Amino acid sequence: MRKPGLATLVAALLAGSLCAGAPRPRADAADAGGGTPSPPAASPAELGVDLDTVTIPELQARMANGSLTSSALTTAYLRRIKAIDPTIHAVLRTDPTALRQAAASDARHRHGHTRGPLDGIPVLLKDNVNTRDLPTTAGSLALAGSPPDTDAALVTRLRDAGAVILGKTNLSEWANFRAAKPTSGWSAVGGQTDNPYVLDRNPCGSSAGSGAALAASLAQVAIGTETDGSIVCPAGMNGVVGHKPSLGLVSQSGVVPISAEQDTAGPMARNVIDTALTFSVLSDTALPGGPAALPKTPSLRGKRIGLWRLPSLGPEVDAVMTRTAKRLRTAGAEVVEVTPPYQDRLAELEFPALLSEFHRDIDAYLATRKGPRDLSELIEFNRTHPAEQSCFEGQELFERALAAPPTTDPEYRAKRAELKDLSRRSLDETMATHQLDAIASPTNPPAWTTDCARGDNDVLPSSTPAAVAGYPSLSVPAGFVDELPVGVLLMAGDHEDTELLSLGAAVEHRLHAWRAPRYLPSAGTGTSR
Repeated sequence: MRKPGLATLVAALLAGSLCAGAPRPRADAADAGGGTPSPPAASPAELGVDLDTVTIPELQARMANGSLTSSALTTAYLRRIKAIDPTIHAVLRTDPTALRQAAASDARHRHGHTRGPLDGIPVLLKDNVNTRDLPTTAGSLALAGSPPDTDAALVTRLRDAGAVILGKTNLSEWANFRAAKPTSGWSAVGGQTDNPYVLDRNPCGSSAGSGAALAASLAQVAIGTETDGSIVCPAGMNGVVGHKPSLGLVSQSGVVPISAEQDTAGPMARNVIDTALTFSVLSDTALPGGPAALPKTPSLRGKRIGLWRLPSLGPEVDAVMTRTAKRLRTAGAEVVEVTPPYQDRLAELEFPALLSEFHRDIDAYLATRKGPRDLSELIEFNRTHPAEQSCFEGQELFERALAAPPTTDPEYRAKRAELKDLSRRSLDETMATHQLDAIASPTNPPAWTTDCARGDNDVLPSSTPAAVAGYPSLSVPAGFVDELPVGVLLMAGDHEDTELLSLGAAVEHRLHAWRAPRYLPSAGTGTSR
């Protein structure tokens, strides 16, 4: 059967979004007490939209009929950042040209010359994505001087599509590839990003600021990056949607690297439609013109989904997965339990390969920037700057990468080849054996308490097969353990991003699990939901 194209998917999601709207908060969220209400930002009555729940198609419809401008929308998000971000520390800086960008979009809307679905839509960028007019630091003071000379390729795509670059988000410094026991969401440049649901809990890394900012509705969409888990875990732990694309579909040019063999940038949003629309702009497979006929909203009927339970994440997370499976079955999907093979060997092989690749790729990147010129100079910078040691002192991964064999080494090459082969077989064989459309697993455990002295206590095995294979994955909100979000991670075959997003939209519609954060100071008692 012919696979649906990206245009077909987007058209279907557009139709569903405009007819039904985005997932709305559960009724019990508004009635729950004990939380700190979010500070006032733009009045929904003044703006005419609810920033928590509005979708890009709804915004574009309003801008098309003249009842909303990009300038008003951008102003609302800037006000919300000013009001709320001091509580969660997700946004490093806003772009002083944002309102000028919005005004240019308004002019295009008035003259009927819009550039597509992202025209006038405010976007936050993770601060390891090069911007020529804003600092790009990867969270490190070593890069906090002059901005890069050019935009990353993905930023050029966003600008060409008319998106408003709203600012940059905090991240785990060097994308969590510096210390053996880092604290996710901490950087020397931005300090510690907090989880909006429970403020003493971690937002997960490394796209921590992007995930937390979206949970707090500080932008319509955000860009994250992932080597293994760094888009999908922050999405799951902050109750939003995150898409790690198939390797190569989004250009990595101008993005601070860990490994060219696994790195990719990808879209994050509060719903799948906005995620898909952003992917259509970021992807090297550009969105063609929409089809003449709009298909029905994606359905789960007849879909076969493999459930990889991962009991190591605990009984409460497993209970969320049990409820997820029940709801998917009720919607007509067949859910069978699976365990992808080779996971122990993948865990054994991945890290040594990343060390060699990081040394190669970070040296190439640093040569394009002012500051340390290579990894050895970067290590020396961290040793001599106390602010780089204010949460954790370690840079063991840097030091091990410096000593790792080069990527020309035959032993390294053999291990990377085995890693690629086994990771792909782990998913391909599982899907073929059970005739699956996708594999589903828990994205994340409940967020752990942030603690600089201890570091992370994360257990995140579900992201590895797709990350190492270069296959797509998508995290969609699945439920809660007490006040803490848990996502369901969907994985599919190579370059099956369109099919995965379509399935994700149907899963999102069935689970209806999103609700706004309450900015609780610490976790209390409660029940899983």
